[in-house]
Amino acid sequence: MSVDVSWRIVLCALLVLLFAEDSSAREITRIRWKEVDDDTKGQQHNPEIPDLQQLSKDNHLPIKHNIDDDHQKHAHAHLSSHMDHMDPSDKIFFTIKDLKVGNAIPIYFSHGDPSTSPHLISREEANSIPFSLAKLPYLLEFFSLSIESPQAKAMEYTLTQCEVEPMEGETKLCATSLESMLDFAQATFGMDTQVKALTTNHLRKSAAPLQNYTLLEEPKEILAPKMIGCHTMPYPYVVYYCHSQEGGNRLFEISLGGEHGDRVQATGVCHMDTSKWDPENPSFRVLKIKPGTAPVCHIFPADNIVWVPLIS
Repeated sequence: MSVDVSWRIVLCALLVLLFAEDSSAREITRIRWKEVDDDTKGQQHNPEIPDLQQLSKDNHLPIKHNIDDDHQKHAHAHLSSHMDHMDPSDKIFFTIKDLKVGNAIPIYFSHGDPSTSPHLISREEANSIPFSLAKLPYLLEFFSLSIESPQAKAMEYTLTQCEVEPMEGETKLCATSLESMLDFAQATFGMDTQVKALTTNHLRKSAAPLQNYTLLEEPKEILAPKMIGCHTMPYPYVVYYCHSQEGGNRLFEISLGGEHGDRVQATGVCHMDTSKWDPENPSFRVLKIKPGTAPVCHIFPADNIVWVPLIS
């Protein structure tokens, strides 16, 4: 699904969205995460706790908890698998040759509960809260979270990813408000450029996260000189990890039909040059290929946003 908009219209729409949120978003978020933290004591699993491994695969991001020069290059690798068997949630990768009408592709979609999602907050409120790994102890106290809690580990994960230096040819920003995400898009595309926002839309959704999806129509390629992928990150309020890589990507709008009756209008990307990727990237294991030998494609989760400039 796509929306064509100018910067002014985008800003107005986002301001409306922001003011539509509860004015006490920070306090609600603090209470919600504290309740989840309390509920998890003595329990083995709670569906509201972020799954960092699955999040990394869904969002095409690495897991790294310590930043240091000796291991800096590994921060740009995707999550390395230490399992010999195939995890069903690994089924998010496919090849560009799979994009044919009538072809069936096994795809795993995470099913989150929107009612437990963090709140959007304004730039003013976001700027009043430190956003730094060095400030993590303060932040845990601020949000009333214990240092050993799953939520604390999720916050550490997000702050670490946000502080890793970008790869060569990459620009990135962790947007703590929708205004800051727009600022990043403007800096990338130009102030006067109109944009298209692409998302994945589940028209009908069953309870089965992993299904065989059939391509119902010829995929529509989105021709754009640049793209920005913005991925939601686990945090007490909404944070988007936005990044743009020079060249080497092809975007598609894809109509999918699931074997259990699901219908998805998906946004997918094919990374044409994987030569600089870490060899332990799970996509290579899933697709049985090596870095730089073939494109790697995946679908963006429904809560991600892809920005591209409109070509007149």
